[in-house]
Amino acid sequence: MSGKFQFEQWVPFPLERVFAFFSNPENLPRIMPAATGTRLIRIDRVAPPTGPTHAASAANPSVGVGSTIVTSFRIFPLLPIHAQWTSRITEFEWNHHFVDVQDKGPFKRWHHRHQFERQTRGSADGTLVDRPLVDGTLVRDFVDYEVGFGLLGNVLDQPFIARQMRNTFAPRQRILPTLLS
Repeated sequence: MSGKFQFEQWVPFPLERVFAFFSNPENLPRIMPAATGTRLIRIDRVAPPTGPTHAASAANPSVGVGSTIVTSFRIFPLLPIHAQWTSRITEFEWNHHFVDVQDKGPFKRWHHRHQFERQTRGSADGTLVDRPLVDGTLVRDFVDYEVGFGLLGNVLDQPFIARQMRNTFAPRQRILPTLLS
């Protein structure tokens, strides 16, 4: 069974800063819920393309097309059993988007597009109210996945897997402004 999710969040930080944070895989454990115990195992970094304000260099922590990231995480948050997930960057455009796909992990198929857009809103908390305008960034995640495991995967998807994904992105929305400060 396949599923799709879209998550979005506005943060009162410049687009370049937000994109740099997300395109650095070393920040991944920081945005994951603590209960997942997410750890970086290995990053095989391919430098992103040179952009108008970005140099492709060893000092740049962003990952470009062809990079692979191996992480370890708890499948079930309350149990100490860890699984590995290997993802690969397949698309990268500075300050706009990047895509990671699963090469090896818990899903039959995983495609995650991280998209960023400069956006001005009426207050620092992102609400559209009659206040001074604040520049910020709209962060969108488009996740397209397939569970696999046949009938068992279909049965587990909505009550467990889809809920777990929502529970993965919700805490990020609470802590992201602090992490970007």
